Amino acid sequence: MEVVQTARMVLSRVVAEDLDSVHEIHSDPRTSVYNPSGPVTDLESSRAMLDLWLADWDERGIGYWAARLTGEPAVLGFGGLRRAMLDGHEVLNLYYRFRPSAWGHGYAVELAEAALRVGKGLGTVVAVIRDVNEPSRKVAERVGMHRDRTIPYGGVPSDVYVA
Repeated sequence: MEVVQTARMVLSRVVAEDLDSVHEIHSDPRTSVYNPSGPVTDLESSRAMLDLWLADWDERGIGYWAARLTGEPAVLGFGGLRRAMLDGHEVLNLYYRFRPSAWGHGYAVELAEAALRVGKGLGTVVAVIRDVNEPSRKVAERVGMHRDRTIPYGGVPSDVYVA
């Protein structure tokens, strides 16, 4: 679904105009503390990331959303489901990343719950979470996902959570 309404947010298909928000959120060292490659360092890298997300929607009919509070124009974060290959199998990768100002309000849980509803019946939903990323692990567990196994991902041990 390209637009999903939750209790507090509108989750809408990313658009090219979201580039500045993609860059602000993904270039912030605080949002990338658990990312093995660190924060995005330049606008072109953010543009390439957004282009992949746009292509997901165009080619696969599913992808990441921009999350906004209902009635507000500012992007709080990004997340949702994206088709990916994991251990030779196609899965739906659950992703969520929010501005630090949005942390601690349950927005990631709200987005993850919506993504799981949308993904129901479309395939296996997984979240690949670095073994030291306790905040992300808690989100996955709060929405009912369970740790299935540990794999090397991006050069570091990461847990695969399955819905």
